[in-house]
Amino acid sequence: MEIRDIYGAGDRDRRRAELPWKLAIAHVVSSLKAGDAEQMVVDLAARQRAAGHDVSVIAIADDPDGPRAGQLRRRGVEVQLLPKRPGFDVSMTARLAALFRARGLSLVHVHNQLPLIYAAPAGWLHRVPVVHTKYGVSDDLQGRRWLRSAAAACVDAHVTVSRPTAETLVSQGQVDAGKLHVVSSGIDLSRFAPDPVARARVRAELGISQQAWVLGSVGRLSAVKNHALLLRAAAQALPKDGRLLLVGDGPERPRLIALARELGLSERALFVGQRYGAPHILAALDAFALSSIAESLPLAVLEAMAAGLPIVATAVGSLPTALTDGYTGFLVPPGDAAALAARLTELHDNPALAARMGRYGRKVALQRYSAARMFEGYMDLYTQLLLRQLNLGVPAIRPSDLLAQVRSLPLLQRALGVSAAVEAPGRGRGAPRSDAADSAGGRAPIALSI
Repeated sequence: MEIRDIYGAGDRDRRRAELPWKLAIAHVVSSLKAGDAEQMVVDLAARQRAAGHDVSVIAIADDPDGPRAGQLRRRGVEVQLLPKRPGFDVSMTARLAALFRARGLSLVHVHNQLPLIYAAPAGWLHRVPVVHTKYGVSDDLQGRRWLRSAAAACVDAHVTVSRPTAETLVSQGQVDAGKLHVVSSGIDLSRFAPDPVARARVRAELGISQQAWVLGSVGRLSAVKNHALLLRAAAQALPKDGRLLLVGDGPERPRLIALARELGLSERALFVGQRYGAPHILAALDAFALSSIAESLPLAVLEAMAAGLPIVATAVGSLPTALTDGYTGFLVPPGDAAALAARLTELHDNPALAARMGRYGRKVALQRYSAARMFEGYMDLYTQLLLRQLNLGVPAIRPSDLLAQVRSLPLLQRALGVSAAVEAPGRGRGAPRSDAADSAGGRAPIALSI
């Protein structure tokens, strides 16, 4: 089994990420709500836009809006909300193909399952390279497997964020190993660093003593995150003046609040809900914990490393590839509250060890998990796919050209939900574009009924 790791261009080879063309790239996501995949799309799309490419993000869930939309717009990335209809939307792929043609896209990048099912075939209809990034392992292998398999045939390259995830996907038959690549997750490291000013301010806002030992965890309050395990460990390990800060929201919140009360942690476990100022929250902590049953490579851990925090995490998924036990933090068996409590106590009792682990973790994050490195890895992959397409040749007529002419077919127009003309742009049809071609004609207006 061959799985190619793409680490991003090094200093001697950074020019590989600097394509000689101006590309038109579309990232297709389910929604723009808070989440690891959405944050990675924000960081990747923003860097592509800053590099001079034409970048848009299209969200297709039935309720696609969310806080990431504002982040993207502030970075100059165009956002398109294209909500799908209830159930299986038979028109969505055709609508996306027409939109790709109207935008003159060079490449389509789909993220996770829903965009794979709808947008990968649309990219194939437009005859441009399609990249699919999968951030974890699907837990409904049978429910939508046939849809995923059909859509995967339209993908030129599958990407996972870690090698263990890649190996699991291949062993379960979810992807073709010949198309599989690994590009590690990356974060905007400029946002994360030890910050004494933010530490004091956040603690004051939350009513936490500046001298208290504070343990924190950031993530959705869902069963897979197993915050119940963390609460049980905290009941053993937290000092009397210590605090456990749980950042996030989700369906498990009522049960976890009740458990905290049962464990005598009502005054020491703080449920602060969803916060979008993660760097400031992390600055207020002394240690970070993750108690999940299953994970891929969560950004919360990478962010905690970048913030210089020692980490205790369950040894699941790809976490052992990011954390080195005893060096950047501690790994414990999943479901073992006693082991988790013991390691947390060790960090509390040995501040020098905790500080050393935090420094080492930050060093690893800076070296391996930057958004710049992730950007370079993806641009390297894009280059390979686009050069392959140029060698094969671009068809004179694409299926997406036909879909874009629905204004002359009223019945089909109504079936696809297109309310007005989707005009062809005055520049290339998905091929890499030069600045000269870009200045020769602007993007045509797009009028799609969503």
